[in-house]
Amino acid sequence: MSKMKTKSGAKKRFKLTATGKIKAGQAGKRHGMIKRTPKQIRNKRGQVVLSPQDARIVKKYIPNGL
Repeated sequence: MSKMKTKSGAKKRFKLTATGKIKAGQAGKRHGMIKRTPKQIRNKRGQVVLSPQDARIVKKYIPNGL
């Protein structure tokens, strides 16, 4: 049987932490910044840890980790 492949879109968007959680970029920062408050823009900086429900889906796309 062949090896399971990693989804190439997932390896560009997600990182695995040392404890096995999934980190992803914050959503809502691509365009339309003029509508957002400065507080929203500040809070969307950096990365976030995905919820367990979302992480379970993403882990299927990254069978071998990253």
